[in-house]
Amino acid sequence: MRARQLSRRALLAGGAAALTACSAPGPSRQPPVPAPDSPETVLLKELIAEKERTIALYTSLISSGKSDQLVPFRDRHQAHLDELRKHVPAASSASPSAPVSASPSATARSGAKPSLSRLRELEGKAAAARPRQLAAVSPGVAQLIASIGACEAAHVAALPRSL
Repeated sequence: MRARQLSRRALLAGGAAALTACSAPGPSRQPPVPAPDSPETVLLKELIAEKERTIALYTSLISSGKSDQLVPFRDRHQAHLDELRKHVPAASSASPSAPVSASPSATARSGAKPSLSRLRELEGKAAAARPRQLAAVSPGVAQLIASIGACEAAHVAALPRSL
């Protein structure tokens, strides 16, 4: 039986293809590009950051000894935060569910001096923003956001006028 011989042209073409394949970047050489977050995930992350700032303001007032009356308000925001985090995909979740402490830097980052009037204003703006946020989310998340907005609106009326 006679062995099949390769032509010089076929041998060169095969060698060039092998070199090209070896020098081409493979999947292990390039870092994977993460998929962008969906609009719903982006909104959830924004709401989580907002809740963290709100909790920090409440905690700052509570820890300054001004009023334990604010603890139930802060705790409701913590419950909102815990629920919001459940709806963020695990791979893109910023942090595990844990109570937020009011460090001076957290309060300073919020850009607001802690006061009852500031909390009332913050609650009112948050409640007013919720209806606009409902259109771009799934029904389950819309229901959560609407419930959070209703609670924030109730906070505006229920917050004490003075401590």
